[in-house]
Amino acid sequence: MMATTHALAGMALAGVTALVAPEYTPIAVSAAGAGGVFPDLDLYGEHRQTLHYPVYYSVGAVAALAVALLAPAVGTVALAAFLGSAALHSVMDAFGGGLELKPWLATSERAVYDHYRERWIRPRRWIRYDGAPEDAALAGALALPTLALSTGRLQTAVYVLLAVSVVYTLVRKPMVHVTERLVDTLPPTVIDRLPARFTEDFTG
Repeated sequence: MMATTHALAGMALAGVTALVAPEYTPIAVSAAGAGGVFPDLDLYGEHRQTLHYPVYYSVGAVAALAVALLAPAVGTVALAAFLGSAALHSVMDAFGGGLELKPWLATSERAVYDHYRERWIRPRRWIRYDGAPEDAALAGALALPTLALSTGRLQTAVYVLLAVSVVYTLVRKPMVHVTERLVDTLPPTVIDRLPARFTEDFTG
């Protein structure tokens, strides 16, 4: 799924604070947005492994939530929202496609790495691939709670995330085809310097 979908999912989850502690809603939603994006910072490394922890983030989120309930403050609420959103991201990746550069071909059986069990979780492909039309539709649905609960900068941030989602959906497949043609023009010495997962689908 798109990073924007993950961010919006976390923000929607953090919106629950509006029912119990509305004074913390802005910081919770903001921290959840950051937590939803954070795992994908490993995109140029071992993607869906280095910063993806479906089990450990979940355990950390439960512990942080307990602390936030016992000692509510900006810091404790923000940490709970961040970890909860990062956990949700890591778990949601199992519901999408695999790690291949053309995930619509469904050739990879690696969705997200489970460090606790030391194995890859297979993709369910309920969302066929990041940037699929159903991914954009999910992002739109997840944006609704935050749009209803927020105003000002947070609401603007949601609209920006939605705009990025739509643009990415439109260019997702064309972008891969352009990259494939670009890789074909690169000399082997340059290709050898690139991470294998960025070229293996194009040069294999």
